[in-house]
Amino acid sequence: MTTSEKLYPVNGVELCAETFGDPADPAVLLIHGGSASMLWWDSGLCRKLADRGLYVIRYDQRDTGRSTSYPIGRPGYSMRDLAADAVGLLDALGIDQAHVVGQSMSGGTALVIGVDHPSRVASLTFVSTSTEADDLPPPSESMPHLDPPDFADPASVEEYVVRSIEAEYLGHFDEAAARDLVRRDMARARDFEASLTNHYAMSFDDPVNGGFGDLTMPVLVVHGGLDPVFPLAHGEAIRDAVPNGRLVVIPDVGHGVPAARWDDLVDAIADHTASR
Repeated sequence: MTTSEKLYPVNGVELCAETFGDPADPAVLLIHGGSASMLWWDSGLCRKLADRGLYVIRYDQRDTGRSTSYPIGRPGYSMRDLAADAVGLLDALGIDQAHVVGQSMSGGTALVIGVDHPSRVASLTFVSTSTEADDLPPPSESMPHLDPPDFADPASVEEYVVRSIEAEYLGHFDEAAARDLVRRDMARARDFEASLTNHYAMSFDDPVNGGFGDLTMPVLVVHGGLDPVFPLAHGEAIRDAVPNGRLVVIPDVGHGVPAARWDDLVDAIADHTASR
């Protein structure tokens, strides 16, 4: 573990987190998507946000990175538990309120936090995610079908995740950077097979106190114009579902925001949080 990472006891589990910037600045809590450890919020992106006057927190959710892992296929938690973990991590860090950013699958986690723990949320940002409404378009036909890897063969696992990144990042794919990320992620995970499996096996329970229309804090939606996982209509649906939602489209990117477009994401988040 690097000296800047720390394990926090939260809700009976251990969560590994890392912070960037001045603790006196407004806090922003970054929650990445399914199977993704905190490394998927690149440290360079985190530093850019910190340079804009934000105290940045990235962390490993359960079953990713150095946080508590569960038996493969048997996660002992639901999405509401992951939301409670985020609030518990804020408690552990001594933070009363944070700007919450949820990416992809973790848009659902961010929604639960915003609806069920509104006093802890200064603003919400949904990145590359969806309302999951039945009438929204399916993933693009350009998304390839990838056979599951041989988990006994690390090279097979690495190749599977790299090819998954390639499919999501479209023309902005950087193979060397992707392989470096995957190798670091595999090296620090308690159980990488559980990381790739368990988030998709948990219970996806809804907030207790409502849905998108019940959010009371300012809401920003950031979406790639070419997102092949959740086509742009998904981001538009979130904007339309929340009170006074605002949508920022990054026109030429897919499901993930590449390094070449970090400034667009940083500008959107910094502008959204500046007056909150």
